[in-house]
Order: sequence, then C-alpha cells, then structure tokens
Amino acid sequence: MPSPDSFDPLANFSDFYTSAAIRSLSDASRWTVSGRLGDETKGKAPIDLKHLLVTGGRVRGAWSRDEQCLVTLNELTEHLPTAANAAFYLQAATDGLIVIDIEPSCPAEISAQLLALPETIYSELSMSGRGYHLVAPLPENFYDHNAAAGKKVLREEHGYYEILLEHWCTFTRRPISQEDWNRVHTANESEPEHASTAALYASLAKTAKATGTTSTTVRTSEETPEITGGEEIVSRTLDGADPRFKTLDDFAGDASRWEFSVLGTLYNEMRHHLLFVEYVRRTSFSDGDVAWLLYEAVQQVLPPRSKHRERRNGRPFLLDRSAAMIAENRRRATGRSGPTSDD
Repeated sequence: MPSPDSFDPLANFSDFYTSAAIRSLSDASRWTVSGRLGDETKGKAPIDLKHLLVTGGRVRGAWSRDEQCLVTLNELTEHLPTAANAAFYLQAATDGLIVIDIEPSCPAEISAQLLALPETIYSELSMSGRGYHLVAPLPENFYDHNAAAGKKVLREEHGYYEILLEHWCTFTRRPISQEDWNRVHTANESEPEHASTAALYASLAKTAKATGTTSTTVRTSEETPEITGGEEIVSRTLDGADPRFKTLDDFAGDASRWEFSVLGTLYNEMRHHLLFVEYVRRTSFSDGDVAWLLYEAVQQVLPPRSKHRERRNGRPFLLDRSAAMIAENRRRATGRSGPTSDD
C-alpha cells in the first residue's frame, strides 16, 4: 500500500473526483469505506468511520447511515487517502441519482448495451474487475411506477444487473478499459429496454412487487389547510436551508436532479422546526400537513417550469413529490439497511 504522504487520490482517481455526479454527493455525510470486520470468512461491510478515526483504527460496522458513523467525501479523502474504495449510502429520491450495478455474469452483449446508456454521467469497474457501476440522473418516470416505490433495489430477473435506489454503493474509482468501450461501439442496436435509463427503470419497475410505500400513502387535503405555525415553519426552514442549497450548475444543468436535491434539503431542515413548534404551541402535524408545508417552501425556491403545472395522483406535481419525500423518509426511519454489495 502506498504511503499516505506520497499518494494523491485526487490525481490517481481523477475521473472519480472530477465527476459532476460524485461532486454532487460529496457533501453528504454518508461516506465511508467497505472492509472486513475481523472475520475473514465474511464479506465486506461499511465501516463506522467516525469510530475508526476517534479510536485510532478500531474497526466496527456502521450502525447508522448518517453523520453518527459516516463522513463527507472530503473528510474521507483527507483522513484515509489510501483507502481501497469509497462506500456511499445512496438515497436516490434525495440525491437525484441512481446506480446501475452490472454483474460479472451479465452477457457481454447486454453489458455493452447498458454501458451505452446515454444518460450515464459516471462509470467504473466493479470490485471484481468484471462488472460495472454506472451513475445516472433519476429518470423522469421515477415516480410513475407505484410498485417500485419504497424499493431499495430493482433487479433484472436473471440477476444480470440491478438499479440501486437506497443501498450501499462501493465505488472502486477504477476507470473502464478502452477494450470495453470499443466493445460498446461495436455492439448491435440496443434492445428497447436498454435504450435509456427511463426505459430500463420501467422494465424493472413493472416486475416489482408493491410495498405500499408510495406518495399516495401520505394523504393531503384538496385545499391548502390552516396549519398552526405554518408560516413560521416555512420561514425558518427557508432561512436554515438556504446556505446548504446546491446550485443548478452542481448538477450540470439537470433541473430534475437539482429539484430533488432542493426538496431533500428542505425536508431535512423542516423536521427541526416542526418539533420546535409542536413543543412550543402544544400542537401536532399530520404527514399531510407537512407535505403542504414542504410544498409551500419548495415553491419559493424553485423557478417555475412546465412540469410543475402537471398533476400526479390528483394533486399538483410538487405537492405529490413532497408527499413522496415524506413517505420515503418514514419508511427509511423504520426500515433496515441491507447488506453491502461490492460488485
């Protein structure tokens, strides 16, 4: 292993660190490394990096998927420059990105078609060196398939590839070889389900079994409700979230990804102010109330676009997305993390 003093990860893994997709995730405290937890007979797992750094090297598994155990990418790079990988807990609805994990068992002609997906903004070899990881923006039809809502992973029926939605992603940072890219350019025309990430997502979502965690699990009134302390909550949320908003440039001009990021930032900030007002005013808020408050806040941040005039599940597009954000976070709060995947 190279000396930490002489090894420059930014230079050695430049494709990874300069990627707009990776930069958009870098400030989230959901980064660590994947390694063995003392038992060589078991697979790798995400490490509690905060514990590792405080104790001077003691290894234990990450028991939480936030800043209690995890760090930002810059912190990871600074403290462990020679780390063998960079593991990230992806939350697609919040991050505005999906990861397509192509297994070594995937037939060459199918993997070539997947590597040619036009929306891919970062790609790399998997841990085995025989599979691939592709990062792409959240497809426009992400919320169109209720059966896929709440899923952590959507798997192809043969196990050839899967779309990670809420899952550990172990980035190797190793670029794909020129030989593989040459194979992509000589591949036959793609099958319809491999023509775009939206088509790929739709093909896997159609076979998913519904879990019940969809935006429709959060019911909202038809008209804006009277909510105790509502204006105060929205105002405090906007003030607190403002310094943390990413810009459209952070997402290479992709409005959909940027909007999902803004919505996630607002929701995380709003939760603090909801608790405060509940305590001070001796009141409580339903999920429907919170959806309306989030909707009010996000409209003050996002510039209008035609998609916002659409309706989903019988309500304004951004209100439905606000409800989906709440439903997903409720599920995450009561759910468990699945095992890490190194390939």
